[in-house]
Amino acid sequence: MVVIVEAVRSAVGKRRGTLSGYRAPELLGDVLAALFDRTGLDPALVGQVVGGCVGQVGQQGGNVARNAWLGAGLPLEVPASTVTVQCGSSQQATTLAHALVAGGLVDIAVACGVESMSQVPMGSSSITELGDSRGGRYVEHWEATTQFEAAERIAERWDIDRTALDAFATQSQQRAAHAIAGGRFRDQIVSITVPVTDEHGVKTGTKTFDTDECPRPTSLEVLGTLKPNLPGRTPARHTAGTSSQIADGASAVLMMTEERAAELGLRPRARIVDSVLAGSDPELMLTGPIPATRRLLERTRLTLADIDLVEINEAFASVVLAWQRETGVDPARVNPNGGAIALGHPLGGTGGILLTKALHELERTGARRALITMCCGGGLGTGTLIERLG
Repeated sequence: MVVIVEAVRSAVGKRRGTLSGYRAPELLGDVLAALFDRTGLDPALVGQVVGGCVGQVGQQGGNVARNAWLGAGLPLEVPASTVTVQCGSSQQATTLAHALVAGGLVDIAVACGVESMSQVPMGSSSITELGDSRGGRYVEHWEATTQFEAAERIAERWDIDRTALDAFATQSQQRAAHAIAGGRFRDQIVSITVPVTDEHGVKTGTKTFDTDECPRPTSLEVLGTLKPNLPGRTPARHTAGTSSQIADGASAVLMMTEERAAELGLRPRARIVDSVLAGSDPELMLTGPIPATRRLLERTRLTLADIDLVEINEAFASVVLAWQRETGVDPARVNPNGGAIALGHPLGGTGGILLTKALHELERTGARRALITMCCGGGLGTGTLIERLG
């Protein structure tokens, strides 16, 4: 049995916010180091580190998981790799780490992820001079749609109007505000010491960052005034208010065999029941959570009635609402503390953030099982099912 011993994350920084000048490798390194500070585990015992990151260029290039590990002063003998499946990168990192432990290749693994979208903007790795990643024979089989167009097509196919999208976004903001005010994220967040600079970029001191800063007061009336993301499209239903926020953040999860945890005197907090990566229509692009959820339930012989909590990434409001209609899940169990519309979506870090949120919420409420799922660019869906222990 593969168990989770610790799961932590940074607070999520808004675009051009507190983390916007803090290097991604240092941010991830701080979060990685926290795993060992909190558990007392010797990091040299880790068999492999698997990290997720989407914009693997600049400071996030050159295997950012390895660079973050070394930059944090952690043992050089421990290997690390960096993977991408677009937005689900760090959740896929957890799936690969899960497989490494379950397959007996290592008995302790770390999954992690990071994205500094303020410094490495979305799309930075697409260098037109080197060719189109979805050109050539791809276009003989599939239309190369954008995520914004895909979100609109999902809204059309599932007949989700703008009022429903705005209502969902309002709920996300309200739930996130309530969670932050109630201190629900306090134990899962690693405090990060970041530099403070003046208008000339000169360091003048430091500050502690430990609270998600993306949530903002909103209402249906305010959301109704926002212009659509695709103003030339008819209809165009999504706005910035019903889309995930550009953000900066990192996450890390420590997992091992149950036997190794017992040998080391560490408390298993949850077991990983199953993990999947599912393919979906690349033109609709963002429907991956639907087949990922179905595959998980089929493989584990469970139903959604057996799932107490769902963390599904709010890439766009239509993604979650279409998934809810397909699955018939009780909306009260979905993203009870808000999602990426309110809290932000630091691409490569989000999968681990969702898993961390799910574990801590299971412990807070005493619930048993949680499903974590995300849509990914290119038509993919990630899925992880965890079960609280103790």
